[in-house]
Amino acid sequence: MFGLFKKKTEKEKLQQQYQSLLKEAHSLSATNRKLSDQKVFEAEEVMKRLDKLS
Repeated sequence: MFGLFKKKTEKEKLQQQYQSLLKEAHSLSATNRKLSDQKVFEAEEVMKRLDKLS
């Protein structure tokens, strides 16, 4: 309950963004391979930013 108003750190935000991009890329892989590849690329860029924070 006390963590309800806790703000997310930059690292937590990037991890969530990375997961959502991969999930979106997976769902697009069945219909539009080009968009799926683009989402994977964006996810890799987010992972690079995550590595720089660590």
